[in-house]
Amino acid sequence: MNTRFSEEDEVFRGEIAGWLADNLVGEFAGLRGRGGPGDDHALIDERKAWERRLGEAGWIGIGLPASVGGRDLPLSQQVIFYEEYARAKGPGRMGHIGEGLLAPTLVHFGSEAQQKRFLPGILDGSAIWCQGYSEPGAGSDLANVQTRAELGADGWRLNGQKVWTSGAAWSDWCFVICRTDGDPSSRHRGLSYILCSMDQPGVEIRPIVQMTGDAEFSEVFFSDASADVDSVVGGVGAGWKVAMGTLAFERGASTLGQQMNFQNELDEIIALAKANGRGRDPLIRQRIAQAWIGLRIQRYNALRTLSAEGDADPGRAGMITKLFWANWHRDLGKLAMDVMGPEAELAEGAPYALSRLQRMYLFTRSDTIYAGSNQIQRNIISERALGMPREPRPV
Repeated sequence: MNTRFSEEDEVFRGEIAGWLADNLVGEFAGLRGRGGPGDDHALIDERKAWERRLGEAGWIGIGLPASVGGRDLPLSQQVIFYEEYARAKGPGRMGHIGEGLLAPTLVHFGSEAQQKRFLPGILDGSAIWCQGYSEPGAGSDLANVQTRAELGADGWRLNGQKVWTSGAAWSDWCFVICRTDGDPSSRHRGLSYILCSMDQPGVEIRPIVQMTGDAEFSEVFFSDASADVDSVVGGVGAGWKVAMGTLAFERGASTLGQQMNFQNELDEIIALAKANGRGRDPLIRQRIAQAWIGLRIQRYNALRTLSAEGDADPGRAGMITKLFWANWHRDLGKLAMDVMGPEAELAEGAPYALSRLQRMYLFTRSDTIYAGSNQIQRNIISERALGMPREPRPV
């Protein structure tokens, strides 16, 4: 694992840092620090415009091959981009699901026609995507999805329900895991990965209001929603393989940007502890130190995992990532409230909006549940990394 950056990398760091400083001004100045987890509903139109600005400048798809319109930057410079973006408090990315999940999936599993049709909209920031995986009876157990797609003379017809779909209310497209063989008992062998437009009569979106008062997740109902016959990625029945490939791309260089956002939150907590005097409490100081250490562990583990370029299986180091950061971030939320003290339970005044730290604390309640609960993560580690017997499944 190489934790040092070359002279060329540092030149690139200056390039992206300078571009961000020059562009997060004027109409985009108010986007700094907005639109992250727990605030993803904020400034939708403005952040869509920001996506288009990123696309115009070639800052979308920096790790994708040049042959499909990407910049094919080395891993070190991808890491630098995401770190500098977070350091500049760039807004939460509207297009991150399309860029970070679907685009590499299309490169690895999609046809040339699918790449030519869908990648340009992702790369220029004009097409926003969401992920249609979870269902009321199939959260962490993805193979249990019941949404169905049937092929007719005019293409595919989708019927079913998805839930906890991030950004569905403002997305143009969705990649949907659905059952195409008609036999629920076949589980993962009967799944397909279908690209479906969200702007059509057969798609109903119902936002889910969270404890923060926001609604960045939604239920999505498909009622004879249509999809083109050639919208299946990887072939009919190959949905499980493609879906697992998509999930693997979540471990990309953007994880370093996530950690820089964590650093921004920790810096805000430290500044508050210094300002209100709670930094003199030895227990608070110890918890701050533990948070700092935990963040460094995340960074080095991410660099170690990402250094295995070309390895589709990141090994045991990669399997602990979600469990570690979810618990760490939940504890950081608790630390933030303890540093705020009694003020943590108060809103400053009308319209009684939550502060950034209050919102962060509430949102971190979900970190250990979404994208695979802690219990599921421990099963994965025990069975796949440690080789322990599988947990008994109901017959």
